[in-house]
Amino acid sequence: MSTYLHLRAVPPPALRNSPVWLQRLFEDDWDTVRERVCRNREEILDRGYPDHAFLYAGALPPHVPDGPPAHVVLGGRPVSPPGPGLPPFLLLTAAQAGRVAGFLGTADFDALWRRARDRILPRHADPDVERQVRGVFAAAHRDLTAFYTRTARQREAVVKWLLP
Repeated sequence: MSTYLHLRAVPPPALRNSPVWLQRLFEDDWDTVRERVCRNREEILDRGYPDHAFLYAGALPPHVPDGPPAHVVLGGRPVSPPGPGLPPFLLLTAAQAGRVAGFLGTADFDALWRRARDRILPRHADPDVERQVRGVFAAAHRDLTAFYTRTARQREAVVKWLLP
């Protein structure tokens, strides 16, 4: 069973602090989700999401404060899950999403990859296929950048949730 990390843009006035309301954000069928992904209104990372988080936050020098790099994938204020055994939701304010967009817009993917590759590569494939693995991460970087850029332009918040 795969786990997916969903990131969804939400206008702040519509946002509710209710776990049941937040869960409903992620109950759409795949056709609807794909349509939102195509419009940069939602983004999905597969079970490799911890490595994507490491690409941005884990490979940075320890003196870098918590902030946009840490918020790209797993950052945000936790909100109680809708039931036992379910992961919490993570919420980024519109201001936090804007800072993430700024970070991603200026981030040097090659530099991020160089810092993270030695940890990421062995967990994904034989080092001989680095080009393919790097390509997957570069594509996810472009998608996350587009998602956060549009979200920031619309001054929206981001809700994140791990779905089986």
